[in-house]
Amino acid sequence: MVDLAVYNIQGKEVESLKIDKEALGGSVRYPLLKQAIVMYQANKHLGTAANKGRGQVVGSTKKLYKQKGTGNARVGNKRTGVRVGGGNIFAKTMRDFGKDMPKKQKKLARNSAILAKLLKNNIVVVDELNFEKPRTHDFANILNNLKIDRSCLVTVNSPDENIYKSVRNIPKVSITPVSDLNAGEICSCQKVLFTKEALLSVLNQDKENSN
Repeated sequence: MVDLAVYNIQGKEVESLKIDKEALGGSVRYPLLKQAIVMYQANKHLGTAANKGRGQVVGSTKKLYKQKGTGNARVGNKRTGVRVGGGNIFAKTMRDFGKDMPKKQKKLARNSAILAKLLKNNIVVVDELNFEKPRTHDFANILNNLKIDRSCLVTVNSPDENIYKSVRNIPKVSITPVSDLNAGEICSCQKVLFTKEALLSVLNQDKENSN
């Protein structure tokens, strides 16, 4: 069991949670975690770089000069890659770099990422986050109260527009609902800030699935 403090937005400890490591897989599965991170990075790669090969540029396919007797270099048609305006040699084409994993593996990798952060004391839990209107300054103060001064992933139980708008202008801080939480995002940030409701949601989902 791991004791995890729960803070309020003023940075004062209000309660403590006991987290069973078995609820997060018991141990960190590093090979699976690496696979999930590679997938996350690959899916961010758009693969839209492209240029035209000799079969795609406009121009006649007729040989410009006869092979011998003209004194000119021996070249092919206008589309050849060695002439200005011709096609690119070994032209780039659009491609899909995307990767995928089974749902169970994604969930195990996510749990391993959370457990790795938990064991290194990089998980912070706040009792609640409520904003009546977007206020970046107020959220920055909350991070300061919680002593979060590096990159951070804020995880909430459900999408909240006021929280999202309060976070989006703070450098190196991003926000995601529990349903979209993945190993790649967790590992890309130094700290992970959970609301108590969001963390319990993750733990309860796994308990329900195991039953």
